[in-house]
Amino acid sequence: MTRHFSLLSRLLHWLMAILILAMLFIGVAMVSSLSDYHRLVSIHKPLGILILILVAIRLVNRLFNPAPSLPAGMPAALRFTAHASHWLLYALMFALPLVGWGMLSAAGYPIVLIGLLHLPPILPHDAGLYAALRPLHTVLAFVLFATFLAHLGAALMHAVVFRDGVFQSMTR
Repeated sequence: MTRHFSLLSRLLHWLMAILILAMLFIGVAMVSSLSDYHRLVSIHKPLGILILILVAIRLVNRLFNPAPSLPAGMPAALRFTAHASHWLLYALMFALPLVGWGMLSAAGYPIVLIGLLHLPPILPHDAGLYAALRPLHTVLAFVLFATFLAHLGAALMHAVVFRDGVFQSMTR
């Protein structure tokens, strides 16, 4: 039984934490800035696709390198919450970029990654579909941010209060 995440797991975790936090702040800046909107969108789109690719890699890695066991004395309710919150994070890390991609596809906007490299639309051009996906993208972003903060709070509880090795398993 391993007590630490693999090196690849730790690298992906911390890289994605930085990217997701940056993405959330870029998203907030996009909706509050008219002068920088287009520049921020040109960063937001490829960053979202990068996160989608990385979460797919991370999920495959997780299948081959399972997480260390939680402490034996951890209450069942906390165990369930820990597992459920991790799967919620994975679901949101998949859903948010896919909904964004679908939203842009439905709006008829190109999804430019770099230069002439564009992604194909994944949904048909449909104003009604775009109108439904836009607020969904926003709601999912808020849910991701709240889940991210809960995850950070739980990590700090394990590091400072419980001192049970859970935090160290991702920081070693």
